[in-house]
Amino acid sequence: MMQTMMNVLVAAAVAVGGQGVDVRADLEKIVAGDGATAALARVSDGRRTWSGSAGVRDIERGGRPSPNGHFRIGSVTKTFVATVVLQLVDEGEVALDDPIAEHLPGLVPGGERITVRELLNHSSHLYDYMSEPGYSTNRWRGDARFRSYQPRELLKVAFAKKLPDDGKWHYSNTNYVVLGLLVEKLTGRPYGAEVERRVLRPLGLRHTVVPGDRAGLPAPHAKGYEPLPGLVDATRMNPSLDWAAGEMISTAADLEKFMSALLGGKLTSRTSLRAMRTTVETGAGFGYGLGLQAYRLPCGTVWGHSGELIGYLTFAFRSDSGKSLTLSINPSTRNPSTEEVMGTAVKVFCGTAG
Repeated sequence: MMQTMMNVLVAAAVAVGGQGVDVRADLEKIVAGDGATAALARVSDGRRTWSGSAGVRDIERGGRPSPNGHFRIGSVTKTFVATVVLQLVDEGEVALDDPIAEHLPGLVPGGERITVRELLNHSSHLYDYMSEPGYSTNRWRGDARFRSYQPRELLKVAFAKKLPDDGKWHYSNTNYVVLGLLVEKLTGRPYGAEVERRVLRPLGLRHTVVPGDRAGLPAPHAKGYEPLPGLVDATRMNPSLDWAAGEMISTAADLEKFMSALLGGKLTSRTSLRAMRTTVETGAGFGYGLGLQAYRLPCGTVWGHSGELIGYLTFAFRSDSGKSLTLSINPSTRNPSTEEVMGTAVKVFCGTAG
């Protein structure tokens, strides 16, 4: 029955002010190749918008996934947190080259030598707590997925180990847990409340949520699955294990509006935006700035962030020309390949496939 439902591909398009680039065929190809149970995308050039979906909302009950559906954005949360930190830099509350120990004394081992900038661009060399068994929301955790975690509990796990002194760049969720605590120390409020006050409410992002301990997603949404090897419903989970590193929920329209405002200079000063767009080499197929990834396509660079949280993959990209692609994928028996995702990006931003 599941395979039958997987073969029923349904797509819907919504045009606003004209038709943007239609990537329906790309979504359907990913679903047909078992790369997704559901996929949705939103494409815009600032004047014309296309949004559509493919696959099924629920592999047992079927139903068309809504192009306006909610999804877990995973590490795209980091871009929201980085934006708040850069606003605090603009306000003079913190400087990028301040040692983190200056603001959170005694919290981070070696914090006298680790700057806020290094936390933001993952060059701090702090061990990623999600590398430990049972501490990654990208993997099935059984009933433990409903457990609640506190930020300092996650840091205790992280600081129990050290990375090898290899001089390489290391992506670490630990950095953004520390940054969430920095926001709270500087403002006296929960980091999520600051994200809401400084970003969500001013931009009118009514469908973006900092869920805390809440296990569900707002309706509508497509279910997320994990192959064990059969597909198991992984939709509901307590995302506090990700906290400021990846707990948020949003929609394609809200993410497009956020990235447009941020990269259009509406959320930080020019100096701070320039700092966010100053990248370090990663060896991972992208450059990393301060909460921003830079992907080099044949026709130029696109900016944004990708995210993963069990059952959900997110890609939010924007070029300096104003074109944008927001993609949400609910993986099936495999994750979509880099070629499938970046091929869609090349089609949107460069006007060609491949």
